Amino acid sequence: MVRLILAILIPWFVFFTIGRPIQGIICLILQLSLIGWIPAAIWAVWALNNFNTDRKIARAGMGGMSGDGDS
Repeated sequence: MVRLILAILIPWFVFFTIGRPIQGIICLILQLSLIGWIPAAIWAVWALNNFNTDRKIARAGMGGMSGDGDS
């Protein structure tokens, strides 16, 4: 929830919190223009959504692998 608020208010910072500093710098450059703020915020929310989805998939995949192969 906090990251979502940050994605809207400070889009470039979210990329640093999810481990993508190069994209954070690009987003900061985009955000420096007033017109670029909206695309930067949309991009940050999209990246945050993908990050959360990837974490959920990784967690589900790790839990299902423990019993494979043992019959």
